[in-house]
Amino acid sequence: MATITATSTREFGLFGRMGAAASKVASAIAEARRMAARYEQLRRMPNSELAKLGCSRDEIAQLVVRGL
Repeated sequence: MATITATSTREFGLFGRMGAAASKVASAIAEARRMAARYEQLRRMPNSELAKLGCSRDEIAQLVVRGL
């Protein structure tokens, strides 16, 4: 019986691995920027608006990290 294993061409060789690593770094940077933007958005809200969302100013960082 023959077995075929499919591997993405991007992952072959040094340049493929470097490209995959660069892609992961770019994704992490994009996620960090989204989190920073969300943090700033929540930080600028008045306490009354935060209370409507069910959180306090002290919980903003936790909310952002959790993706809320």
